Amino acid sequence: MSSDLLVDLGEDPATAQLGQLKLTTIEDQQWPTDVSQDFNAGSPHLPWDHPYYDIARHQIIEVAGDDNFGRKVIVFNACRMPPHHQLDHHKLLMYLKGTLDQYVESDYTLIYFHHGLTSENKPSLSWLRDAYREFDRKYKKNIKALYIVHPTMFIKTLLILFKPLISFKFGRKINYVSYLSELEAVVKCDQLMIPARVREYDNKLRASLKPSAQPPTSPPRSPPLPNQVFGVPLAVLRQRDPDGDPVPVVMRDTISFLSEQGNANTKLSGGETVGFREMEDVHLAAVILKTFLRELPEPLLTYQLYNDIVNFACKSEHISLVESLPEENLASLRYLITFLAQVSANSEVNKMTNSNLAVVFGPNLLWGRDNAMSLSAIGPINNFTRTLLDQQHLVFT
Repeated sequence: MSSDLLVDLGEDPATAQLGQLKLTTIEDQQWPTDVSQDFNAGSPHLPWDHPYYDIARHQIIEVAGDDNFGRKVIVFNACRMPPHHQLDHHKLLMYLKGTLDQYVESDYTLIYFHHGLTSENKPSLSWLRDAYREFDRKYKKNIKALYIVHPTMFIKTLLILFKPLISFKFGRKINYVSYLSELEAVVKCDQLMIPARVREYDNKLRASLKPSAQPPTSPPRSPPLPNQVFGVPLAVLRQRDPDGDPVPVVMRDTISFLSEQGNANTKLSGGETVGFREMEDVHLAAVILKTFLRELPEPLLTYQLYNDIVNFACKSEHISLVESLPEENLASLRYLITFLAQVSANSEVNKMTNSNLAVVFGPNLLWGRDNAMSLSAIGPINNFTRTLLDQQHLVFT
């Protein structure tokens, strides 16, 4: 690729020349392969001497809960990338791979906020090419969608240039999103912790449109319906239950269906009854269960325990932490963990070990008040969840 072409795409000649140099392969670099190694559980953030501290501190990559289809959401913020001389792009790639490694065994969604990528912080084309090649089928197989928010002519031209390298199947997963309001069909924007610069840019784009061309705004949230169970506090659901059962009916029905494949019904957000047996869809029941947990106004393990669990180090403390939960939370957690322990008992067949189950359910049991979850918090939360599964007979006696 000629340096003239690189200049035409917005790079200065010096950067273009650097882009033509042969990069050292990732395998030749001596970076640690385990992003979470040497993690200090006594801090909710990576310590300054952590091998990836210089990457994590910029918050370029974040985990932002699940999308509207129950898939994990990974966010990449271009505006938070510092200038070239302040960022090691090889380590950034390894950090991104370390994040994805925790989720690639299940379906996931990648959202890329393009605004803020400039000639100051833009990686070279040769690095982008090598980065795409670095992500093998393991990473591409279960990514269900890549959303490029606020695309420019540069990024569209770049994808045209990369077209010979991009498989047809992966190319179909790439979606352009012109305005943040369009993302609402995929994920709740409030949970993404979108950088202020990106929101300001989106507002400017919207303001520049003629009134007739204005994109649709997100509809206001309607008040809860009488039979609504999603997004409703556990205490309220218990008050509504005819028998005062502390475990919500949606948890009882989905878990009963998953356990026994029996005749189970559940009430969805609008109060509509759905028969799982009629649909014969185990995946749907699992997604509904995870979505119910994720949409609780407060996580099942509560905001009050967030810092204690993120700093979780001593396994002897887990019993006292669980016992401090409100009655509805404790009963629901016991019900869920008991079921998951039964699933892991058949791990030789279903491959769902305690570790795998912790990765799948941990982020749906606890998150911060801002709804975002840093890589440094994921490990302790998943470790705590695994401890509950490993010692469920001791914890819930």
